[in-house]
Amino acid sequence: MAKVIGIMGESGSGKTTSMRNLNPEETFYIDCDKKGLSWKGWREQYQFEKHNYMATDQISTVSNILNKISTQENMRHIKTVIIDTLNGLMVADEVRRMKEKGYDKWQDLAQCVWELLDSLYTLRNDLTVIVLCHSQTQKEDDGYTFTRIKTSGKKLDKLNVESKLTTVLYAVAKEDGYVFITHAHNSTAKTPMGAFEADEIPNDIVKVLKALEEY
Repeated sequence: MAKVIGIMGESGSGKTTSMRNLNPEETFYIDCDKKGLSWKGWREQYQFEKHNYMATDQISTVSNILNKISTQENMRHIKTVIIDTLNGLMVADEVRRMKEKGYDKWQDLAQCVWELLDSLYTLRNDLTVIVLCHSQTQKEDDGYTFTRIKTSGKKLDKLNVESKLTTVLYAVAKEDGYVFITHAHNSTAKTPMGAFEADEIPNDIVKVLKALEEY
């Protein structure tokens, strides 16, 4: 069973940048937004020709990539896979089917996303999959706010994407830098009990992976 980590946050909150210290020799980056990465030198680290980078917003293509990484002997060196972002996949599917009428397309989207997330846990045991997601903050009439993973369509809202993830970090840009929120704070941020004592930790996925491995 692979390990699966979710990271949510607004655009510009440091989700992609937090991947900067991963070893590109052991990492495969799936760029679903097809906008490139956000640190200097990434083009030398991640390339299609190096077999560690793919830009695609097709859910079926992402599933095929994950299956190859998990099963093919020549991909055994890959230990970490990033899906950046889940929303890129959802929005692309929504736009492609924009002219379709009816509820079926939303049911199809929810099923595809749910099956993708469910399949992550069937990948080989030494893999870690990091799913980056945009966040949405809802404000009630009484002023109460709550932040969760942003989804496309009410069906996915009801299915609750976070329920498929044991770890959800909330990326936040503060005046003095970027951090991960590890526990609720009016959000769906969550981590295994005792894995992180601090409510805020540095925006560095390598440190997160080390802490979870030691846990």
